[in-house]
Amino acid sequence: MNKSLTRFLQPKSIAVFGGDWAHNVVQQCQLLDYPGEIWPVHPKKTSVHGIACFASVDDLPGVPDACFIGVNRTLTVEIVRQLAAVGAGGAVCFASGFSEASDEDSHALQLHEALLAAAGEMPILGPNCYGLINCLDRAILWPDQHGAVAVDSGVALLTQSSNIAINLTMQTRGLPIAYVFTAGNQAVVSLAQLALWTIEDPRVTAIGLHIEGFNDVREYERLAQRAHELNKSVIAIKVGKSANAQQALMSHTSSLTGDDTAAECFLQRIGIKRVHSLSVLLETLKICHVAGKVGGPHILSMSCSGGEASLVADAAAVSGLVCPALNADQNSALRSALGPKVALANPLDYHTYIWNDAQALYDMFSAMLRSDADAAILVLDFPREDRCTYESWLVTIDAFKKAGVHWPGVKIVLASLPENFPESLAVNLMSDGIVPLCGLDDALMAIHTAGVKTSMQSGQVFLPETQYQGPNQSLSISEAQAKQFLRQAGVAVPDSAVVRVTDDTTRQQALIECAELQRPLVVKRIGELHKSDSNGVLLNVNSDQQLLNALAQMGTDASCLVEEQIEDVVVELLVGIVRDPVHGFLLTVGAGGVQTELLNDTCSTLLPANRAQLAQMLSNLNCFPVLEGYRGKVGCNMEKLLDTLLHCQEAAMLVSDELQELEINPLICTSRACIAADALMRVSDDRFLQRYTDVRQSAE
Repeated sequence: MNKSLTRFLQPKSIAVFGGDWAHNVVQQCQLLDYPGEIWPVHPKKTSVHGIACFASVDDLPGVPDACFIGVNRTLTVEIVRQLAAVGAGGAVCFASGFSEASDEDSHALQLHEALLAAAGEMPILGPNCYGLINCLDRAILWPDQHGAVAVDSGVALLTQSSNIAINLTMQTRGLPIAYVFTAGNQAVVSLAQLALWTIEDPRVTAIGLHIEGFNDVREYERLAQRAHELNKSVIAIKVGKSANAQQALMSHTSSLTGDDTAAECFLQRIGIKRVHSLSVLLETLKICHVAGKVGGPHILSMSCSGGEASLVADAAAVSGLVCPALNADQNSALRSALGPKVALANPLDYHTYIWNDAQALYDMFSAMLRSDADAAILVLDFPREDRCTYESWLVTIDAFKKAGVHWPGVKIVLASLPENFPESLAVNLMSDGIVPLCGLDDALMAIHTAGVKTSMQSGQVFLPETQYQGPNQSLSISEAQAKQFLRQAGVAVPDSAVVRVTDDTTRQQALIECAELQRPLVVKRIGELHKSDSNGVLLNVNSDQQLLNALAQMGTDASCLVEEQIEDVVVELLVGIVRDPVHGFLLTVGAGGVQTELLNDTCSTLLPANRAQLAQMLSNLNCFPVLEGYRGKVGCNMEKLLDTLLHCQEAAMLVSDELQELEINPLICTSRACIAADALMRVSDDRFLQRYTDVRQSAE
């Protein structure tokens, strides 16, 4: 695929099919000074924008490397068939009305299949997309205005949405754009395949992705691995939700994690850094283009205003950045440079009385840079170019530049408001190795993102090879059956008995069945999800009479689970495993019991995860100090807790095609053990337990 894409995406000849929209492609090629051949194709026109026009594919003077097809969807299929037959390099299909319209148009899927058949091995972008802009080789198949210009190196922007791509090209932040690719419906060439091709270009410094959905997680894994090997960053916005994930799951786990948690965990696992706005995407890409990455979270900040210094301090705390205190060397040199009137701190307000004093500014910057911080920020908002001048601002820039010549960290000039940074100045700063950032909050979030370290390892296995196709049915199994599954998996569960009292005989039988259970007991009504909300759980049952009273309170027709009550509780946790249709199993751990929704304290990871990863995940919980032992109190048995999580993972992975959802809530953690006090499961077959037993015995 890569060889075919190279011919298509770096074309030496372009054929353009269609009317007004397609004719815009010809004009855009001319504006970008495309050096190759341009062949407009139209059955009635003799020329387009001064270039001779051809009537059909058969009349072309050669086989085109790349084609833009701007005709209706039916004719698109026919032209694709003709181009594939003559060996064209690839095509952009502009028309819509294919798979994206299948809910509204009964013919849409048929046309989609016809397009695939017509294309054969020929690469296609779309359908339903604008195409591509190659600013490195000045090749463009794009039917509309854009803001891109020719560059020698830069970042690549890839998205399914053509409108978002247009908007990104219109940025005036100084970011050099090497490629813009829109994938549309991804009928033949996917977003990840485009990214895999793009990252191999040495002129591309980083990749920005706008992802609506993962159509092949394996391709994204390969992309992440290759980015790691090439030491290039991939920054992504992930939006949209899989239709398959919109299941009405019954558990706490599903309501707490939502549909997006698995995608978040997946991107973290493979080392693709995620942002949540287009502006942060652009700012992060600027850092990646100039500096590659930021070494860590420690920043220096310098401004001539106490107000700006305070804003930086607050925004840094929100963004996860650290403003380290000044060291003795910095303090001494700054006092010498600024005199006795300035309060020395980081962020630093160096005051305006040294404004336009090149030597004083140089001395101040040099003093501040006597630090091993990861990034140094000069906060500087520039006046409007149409009403003001900013010559004295350039004195500050020059002093900062000279002071930082040999400083190894990332040097940044930051305008607190995005509109207060002239684009021409931003471009010049980037050529000098200084990152121009626009917008205080977005800029600091970008610095944090660029500094996030990933745990990528060569040859790492990310997700299991099995792919879930969705269950034919969804069956809930009883708590007793769920605990039988857990017990077989190695998870501790309380000793118990299932009873139902309807008369004197069954009352006595219940006492007999519960006689060997250690008191106190817990009595639960079977078949309810949230028992504590409906008085479906009774605790501290110590005598036979209390047991009979508890069973009577549950109702004469109720089946009840009677269990040994767990004492000396340190903490109650929720442990949930939910099947995500794209990414596999998602494990969630959090505060459990009645505090689950109240605290919303959870962390998640995709399976499989090793012991160290699970331990790291637990440390991110707000309740983690309680697990360790808070304020002198005893903690839980962390080794038993990790054992329990690994047992749950092993059981889920062993029968991955059968299990849809497993939740333990609460998992009661003591200083000696971790015990599943309540559990629910959803499976795809009522013979699940027998199948699990057979598989486990076979595995052993």
